[in-house]
Amino acid sequence: MADTGFTTDQREREASGAHAYGRYLEEFEEGDVYKHWPAKTITEGDHHLFCLLTMNHHPLHLNDVYAGKSQQGQNVVVGPMVYSLALGMSVSDVSGKAIANLSTAELSHPAPVFHGDTLFVESEVLEKRESKTKPDRGTVKVHTRVYNQDGVLVAEFKRLVLVPRRTPGDGAAAADDEPGHTASGD
Repeated sequence: MADTGFTTDQREREASGAHAYGRYLEEFEEGDVYKHWPAKTITEGDHHLFCLLTMNHHPLHLNDVYAGKSQQGQNVVVGPMVYSLALGMSVSDVSGKAIANLSTAELSHPAPVFHGDTLFVESEVLEKRESKTKPDRGTVKVHTRVYNQDGVLVAEFKRLVLVPRRTPGDGAAAADDEPGHTASGD
């Protein structure tokens, strides 16, 4: 069979000019803010499917009559869907090369999300640390913020991601090593 140049290797595919997916540890800089693209409009169908798949049948999310009599006056998008979308929207910029997602912290929903809202997500790099014991990796901590189409903050969270280095370092980092974790990335 003739060599067609087909490869499944991510580095080779990106070297062809394809969009880079995720970043290596060396590519993160504290203070950088990634404005993730594209944005996502939440439809009623998206929301109802998410609720049904996750077995969340609360009428505030699925019943127009019930929700219409609530404090919000309409269906409210379930928080885990907002978080899941924001996390997914950040993958190509933050954790596309992740070895593992180590933790999520400080998740909050300061304002509700409704059917028809469009989510815009951005992540700020808070910290980058090389592993003390494994020179081929390190951790990156990001603060992800979710805004609706009016610029209202509707969710935010921090997460710690274990990412590979492009080239192994000497392991002499000034940070604590990552906790033992064997799960794969996103």
